[in-house]
Amino acid sequence: MSESLFETKRLVCRRWKPQDFEPLCAVYSDPVAMRWVGDGRPITRAQCEEWFHVTEANYTTRGYGMFALVERTSGQVVGFCGLVHPGGQLEPEIKYAIVQSRWGGGLAGEAIPALLAYGGSEHGMRRIIATVASQNVASQRVLAKAGMVLQDRRKNEDGSITRVYEWLAPGAA
Repeated sequence: MSESLFETKRLVCRRWKPQDFEPLCAVYSDPVAMRWVGDGRPITRAQCEEWFHVTEANYTTRGYGMFALVERTSGQVVGFCGLVHPGGQLEPEIKYAIVQSRWGGGLAGEAIPALLAYGGSEHGMRRIIATVASQNVASQRVLAKAGMVLQDRRKNEDGSITRVYEWLAPGAA
């Protein structure tokens, strides 16, 4: 049985494994990469460990969570993506991060449409959202190219704006 959840031309997406912990820490402890995530601060090793456990629990309870993106040619983990419910929100939300040295190569643009299709076909999701900071133009382009549409703008407590994109499954209204 294949461990692959979905594949693209250059990527294999699979559930996390223990050996993904160091690549996960490398991505999420990078202050440049994390400037658009959450409060904009990198996360600690302890927070990565907690996230690993939460993800394992999500696999059990929901059948999905965050996943590793593995480059086909090298076998290296080059990023992460997934379907999550931050803060217990009802609708699934996509999250992704690519290793900074691989930015600009189109990996996110390749992974996100496949992740949306996976959520729809394997988990029956009819609507998936993504949230992105107004200043994060690169992510907005990735989401738009993946077929997501700007649906809302949320004002945050600090006055900043978060853009909410949505994807609707074919035939969903």
